[in-house]
Amino acid sequence: MSKVKFYYDPESLSYRKIERKKRKTFAYISLFLLAAFLFSFIIIFIGNLYFESPKEKALKRELENAKLQFELLNKKMDEAEAVLANVADRDNNIYRIYFEANPIPEEQRRAGFGGINRYKNLEGFDNSELIIETNKRLDILQKQIVVQSKSLDEITVLAEEKEKLLAAIPAIQPVSNEDLTRMASGYGMRSDPFTKVRKMHWGMDFTAPRGTPVYATGDGIVKRADAGSSGYGKHIRIDHGFGYMSLYAHLYKYNVKRNQKVKRGDLIGFVGSTGRSQAPHLHYEIWKDGTRINPINFYYGSLTAEEFSKLLEHASLENQSLD
Repeated sequence: MSKVKFYYDPESLSYRKIERKKRKTFAYISLFLLAAFLFSFIIIFIGNLYFESPKEKALKRELENAKLQFELLNKKMDEAEAVLANVADRDNNIYRIYFEANPIPEEQRRAGFGGINRYKNLEGFDNSELIIETNKRLDILQKQIVVQSKSLDEITVLAEEKEKLLAAIPAIQPVSNEDLTRMASGYGMRSDPFTKVRKMHWGMDFTAPRGTPVYATGDGIVKRADAGSSGYGKHIRIDHGFGYMSLYAHLYKYNVKRNQKVKRGDLIGFVGSTGRSQAPHLHYEIWKDGTRINPINFYYGSLTAEEFSKLLEHASLENQSLD
């Protein structure tokens, strides 16, 4: 029960009861509530400034973790870009040069993405710049990987073709050194054994006994195995592809037939002296794109450096040919 308060009235010389007006009471109460509300607001505001709620702490930790993950992702992209740059350098300066392919321009490898703003949905956030730059780097890196992947696919095809080319090019001596009596005559101007007139000798003459094995010098298909060409007698022509053809003349007999596939080192015939020949020997020619070229440059697959040096010395002598 609230206390009753009195005041002294000097006019009536008596104590009168203090009567509190309702309006005044309502004003006091309103003022008290307003002060309490303002005090609470100030406390909450200051608390929000200096104190974090559990939810805010959790969100802040998630944000810091996200930033850390983006930083780690950028470091990994630094490493990936370095590795990819090394692969691209070897691709342009080793692989593509070896396989005679044009290098991929740097601007094509590092081209960005023009046109519309593909990162607009990432704008407007506290860390938008970090997020956008990371996504740009990732997109460019992915594009570079695609470009490099396609280049390596192309190199794979070229390597397969190169392997076929290396197997097809005439690369061994058609008569083994064990069976060879001597290298009688080389490519170039030589004295004709019948007319004694100097004329062009388009191949190399390997002296060997009749019946000595003759081997295919590269992979290919036998296009001719007959005696229908003037001067060559029984001879074989092998089409190696890539513009190369080899010819083996003055044979004693054949070990292959027309349209037969042969591999380098296969026995195709035997040394003889058919056609325009002075003695048993093999006349050997190489053609490239329809033009006869010096066979001396095509023995890297069967001779040592010393053997090749001796062969080169004998081939350079301007002596008399055997056909």
